[in-house]
Amino acid sequence: MFPFAFEWAWDISHLVFMGGLWYALSIIGAGMTYCVIKSLIDTAADEAGEGGHGHH
Repeated sequence: MFPFAFEWAWDISHLVFMGGLWYALSIIGAGMTYCVIKSLIDTAADEAGEGGHGHH
């Protein structure tokens, strides 16, 4: 069942399931966003010559 289906009923089991689903998806999304931003910052620092993890 989907929320846009006609037979959908918002009872406690649906609220708990949908709440857990969106909680998990938001944690995954926040982690991926952090990794992308951190990678961009590290790449910009390496290109500017400020970084250098093991580069001689």
